[in-house]
Amino acid sequence: MSIQDAQPDSLATAGTTPALLNAMSVDIEDWFQVGAFESVIDRADWDGLDHRVERNTDAVLELFAETEIPATFFILGWVAERYPALMQRIVAAGHEVASHGYDHKRVFNLTPQQFRDDLEKSRKLLEDSSGQKVSGYRAPSFSIDQRTPWAHEILAEQGYRYSSSVAPVHHDHYGWTGSPRFAWKPVAGSDLIELPVTTVAAGGRVLAAGGGGFFRLLPYALYQWAIGRMHRDDGRGAIFYFHPWEIDPDQPRVDNAPLKSKLRHYSRLNVMHAKLLRVAKDYRWGRVDELASLEAEMMR
Repeated sequence: MSIQDAQPDSLATAGTTPALLNAMSVDIEDWFQVGAFESVIDRADWDGLDHRVERNTDAVLELFAETEIPATFFILGWVAERYPALMQRIVAAGHEVASHGYDHKRVFNLTPQQFRDDLEKSRKLLEDSSGQKVSGYRAPSFSIDQRTPWAHEILAEQGYRYSSSVAPVHHDHYGWTGSPRFAWKPVAGSDLIELPVTTVAAGGRVLAAGGGGFFRLLPYALYQWAIGRMHRDDGRGAIFYFHPWEIDPDQPRVDNAPLKSKLRHYSRLNVMHAKLLRVAKDYRWGRVDELASLEAEMMR
């Protein structure tokens, strides 16, 4: 399969319906690669653990096929290296392959050169295994923030078209409260766009509303309220994300992890699949590169 840079079919009709286009995305990592467990699971042990990322990602592909949703898969190079056939199934189903770095190291824990090397390594693995050109990036744990003023410059230097690596909220694991809530250009003279994960402004605060734990742990009505308010008040499409392990209630338990991490990671895994089916049918979804194109047009 040759490297291609195809645009999704729905881009041509994106402005012809009144419903706002929202971007569906999946962060492809296994249950043991999450930031919540990085202090208790050694990277050197990863290959000896129960790998569930392929079967869980295939289940996500089935869900998207059932609901006819095109999505963006932000994939670890570590996963692409071990499951190249999975990369090809993602592309064959019409989805975008984008980078999530190589092995989930947070950007603010890397030097600029280490970040550059991580980008190059993961991009080559993704493109070689999928046959699709990679032009999008999402930092592990949304770890581009005020501590990494050089990160966007390196992404622009390497020709990335967009990043979706910033969470403009206050959180104990991540967050850049000074970031704009919507698409912005972080590098002067570059076309690189940063697409922050979705938030909602309420009561003088900016609250997370982009998926993940927010979506899984809280009532569905709260998500409807948040996205409805953003659509109505801000007139912008949402960027939604989740992980394949979130639809896997039978995954192994990490007993020595901090209690807060275990509560966040394991709670309500059994309801996530049904909630995803519901949100898939309630809103209009496309790929992140599609939304990036629309945002770029708005900035011209």
